[in-house]
Amino acid sequence: MRLIIAEKPSLGRAIAAVLPQPHSKGEGFVRAANGDVVSWCIGHLLEQAQPEAYNPQYKQWRLDHLPIVPNEWQLEAKAQTRKQLSVLRKLVKEADSIVHAGDPDREGQLLVDEVIAFLKVPATKRSSMQRLLVSDLNPQAVTRALQQLRPNKDFIPLSVSALARSRADWLYGINLTRAYTLKGQQGGLKAVLSVGRVQTPILGLIVRRDNEIADFISKPFYEVFAALHLNAEQPLSFYAKWLPSESCQAHQDDEGRVLNPKLAHNVAQRIRQQAASVTSIERKLKKQAAPLPYNLSSLQIDAAKAFGLSAQQVLDSCQSLYEKHQLITYPRSDCRYLPTEHYARRSVVLSAIANSANELASGVAQADTQYRSKAWDDKKVEAHHAIIPTEKSLDIQRLSRYEQKVYQLIARQYVMQFYPAFEYADTRIELDIAGGVFVATERETIKLGWKQLLPARKQSDQNADQDPSRPSLPKLEKGQVLWSGEPDVQEKNTQPPAYFTDATLLAAMTGIARFVTDSELKKILKETDGLGTEATRAGIIELLFKRRFLQREGKSIRATDLGKALVAALPEACTLPDMTAQWEKQLNDITQKLLNYDQFMQPLALQLDALINQAKQLDIGRFGGISMPAFKPRKGGSAVRKSTAPRKSASTDKSTRSIKSKRKPKAW
Repeated sequence: MRLIIAEKPSLGRAIAAVLPQPHSKGEGFVRAANGDVVSWCIGHLLEQAQPEAYNPQYKQWRLDHLPIVPNEWQLEAKAQTRKQLSVLRKLVKEADSIVHAGDPDREGQLLVDEVIAFLKVPATKRSSMQRLLVSDLNPQAVTRALQQLRPNKDFIPLSVSALARSRADWLYGINLTRAYTLKGQQGGLKAVLSVGRVQTPILGLIVRRDNEIADFISKPFYEVFAALHLNAEQPLSFYAKWLPSESCQAHQDDEGRVLNPKLAHNVAQRIRQQAASVTSIERKLKKQAAPLPYNLSSLQIDAAKAFGLSAQQVLDSCQSLYEKHQLITYPRSDCRYLPTEHYARRSVVLSAIANSANELASGVAQADTQYRSKAWDDKKVEAHHAIIPTEKSLDIQRLSRYEQKVYQLIARQYVMQFYPAFEYADTRIELDIAGGVFVATERETIKLGWKQLLPARKQSDQNADQDPSRPSLPKLEKGQVLWSGEPDVQEKNTQPPAYFTDATLLAAMTGIARFVTDSELKKILKETDGLGTEATRAGIIELLFKRRFLQREGKSIRATDLGKALVAALPEACTLPDMTAQWEKQLNDITQKLLNYDQFMQPLALQLDALINQAKQLDIGRFGGISMPAFKPRKGGSAVRKSTAPRKSASTDKSTRSIKSKRKPKAW
């Protein structure tokens, strides 16, 4: 008997549906006519054992117990899914061979592997296990996947990486949360001060941004614009902006803005009613290819910008579109590329889009199916590919409002792959006026290409500094002499950075190198490295709200007094992204066989000792007088009332319970 173990029931049912019928259904499994049996986990069936499992004394939170470091790690069955674990225990004994059908990511790999190890499946049976990679629940896709099984041992590095992550998060979260909660109690604070290697740096990003805004002092700066006429008798033609020379640096800030009003007005006086000579004209034709299909983070960012959806609302909608409606492929992907073999199915997918979303039908009709964007690249596709629509059609009016919006974004991004590049021309004109350099720029759209699929309000691609109300540039020649009329001196004020929003916070988490302070680490980090994973980012952000470390003010995300107090109390290294970005890089190195488990875990144990010693020396006075904010759920709730995914404990930081409750907080 061949046993196929899926990550969750929905995937198990999709696999069973393509196996020979008739089927016989048992409790927690389906048996096909050919003898194959499909069973499933329900997310993680196992979890890291609690501290008291290693020593009963650890049930009480005490500083002198810390740090808690298990000699031999233990897993325990989750109470709510223990019954399904018993089903699998019986089936693995009966099975002649086993197929691993966890989700195609490192947590999905660990999720089934840890069950196999926990159930003590014999080594010979484990060594012959196969791996089924399903990213699309439609029958055709599942059938193809069953025909392309791979040895499970090829994916062991993924499992080791996830195991290292799980244990490291346990060590870091359990110990530091207990330490700072106890110190907070000593200072009169009645709250669990949970600490996590992902959640805390995210909180640190927001606290530092809030502080930067609070401390910001606006300063005036000045820009000078020359009003250019083709000659002294002609009306205004266009404006050109003054480019200060090196001799003006003493009057500028770090960003080159002129702070001295006398200098600006002196320049204006010098260029009033003067000849203006065109010293250079540069016109560059440029092309911009369509953006790649979405991974989860890029989809969440665009959905936040377009519709104001939170990361969790987008993830919930994606899970429903994937599992319930089977309209999109695997949603927790970190990849934006597609396998080349998928190109052959483009017409069927496009037809499904046109039948499902009426507003995209004309876009599909105009698509060039012979065009091939750079999205199809086998070298950049590993366990899973970009999120795209499936071959299934369904009137999206039957979907929830959020599901419709998310599906349309995904579908439109796919249709863009069959459109030519956006073509435009950038023109830059330099002029000499009374010895000063003035510059005028303009962007001209030549062909919209893929941008014609965007809403009309997004098709404009003006430069950020260009005022669209100003006149367009005339046709000029180098050496041509114009006339500088009445100049315009504009006083502006420096602006503080913007508060984080869902979109900008996600962008910061995925492009964390921008916020890393260590110059050497910044060099080795890629833009794709980030805080958390595609699967965990949404949950971690929501968790910070539930723990009352964050609050929303309109679209802005702000830190509460409680969140600020925690960040102020922690060592700076715990609140910066450097450490966790390094962790993510090392975890990825494990999956690439560039690092092993011990090389990752051993330095952590040494670091943990130092962090606990610092916590024990903390001045408890900093926790006095902090008010406890109330938790207010996001208006409108999640996109789906209840998530359709009993997702594994991939979330790097679990929710906590009050330390007054009978059960203590689990792993963070």
